Amino acid sequence: MASEFDVSELPELSQDKLSLAPGRGASAIAGRLRQAIETGVYADGDQLPPERQLATAFNAARSTIRKALNQLEESGFVVRRVGSGTYVNYSGPLAEPSADITDLISPLQVIDARLAIEPFMARLAALHATGRDLDSIAALLDRLDQTRDDKVAFSRLDSEFHQVLARCSRNPLLLHLYSQINEVRTHAQWAAMREAILTPAQIDAYNAQHRAIFEALRQRDPQAAADCIRAHLDKAHKDLLGAESG
Repeated sequence: MASEFDVSELPELSQDKLSLAPGRGASAIAGRLRQAIETGVYADGDQLPPERQLATAFNAARSTIRKALNQLEESGFVVRRVGSGTYVNYSGPLAEPSADITDLISPLQVIDARLAIEPFMARLAALHATGRDLDSIAALLDRLDQTRDDKVAFSRLDSEFHQVLARCSRNPLLLHLYSQINEVRTHAQWAAMREAILTPAQIDAYNAQHRAIFEALRQRDPQAAADCIRAHLDKAHKDLLGAESG
């Protein structure tokens, strides 16, 4: 990588990017850097130039550059490490899940897959979740607490909670895999299970487990995070077995 950053080396924004990033502000700069990442100018693991160089190259204030980098971090394209710099966290787009596979997977098989993935995902989330991530999760938990009499809203926000945990892992492949899992959870089979399982008392119990997972993240305790999410999924597995046999 060159010692001095030259904005002319970056690809021009396409029309759809321009519509999302008007002007020369933080969104425009984030869009330009995002396209550079997507087109391989910066590869996964590369360090972006420091804020000072970016500010000079884009003729922008460092506060504007900081906002642009925050936007990239929130969308999962970069990871910012205090005292070290900003690093690309993007390995390229991956294929969408097969509709045929979605039709074949049962709810119990989804829980089995989640047990294989989510405990490690939670470990990474405990290590990498930012303060902003934790604030977002806390707000989401407050919304979940209001859903004890609304099975549909609970299911939607529960999926969002686990998707946020995947994003907090800062691992693009885990995020993609969990997005596939959430896609399967929208299948019609889950509607029947939801009706059979989600009483207000059960929703309260699941939300208590969500709170325990959050506390482990807040305490930066990877083992506790993994243990809490394993207990959460073990309960879901047991509840699904009960619903199928009932």
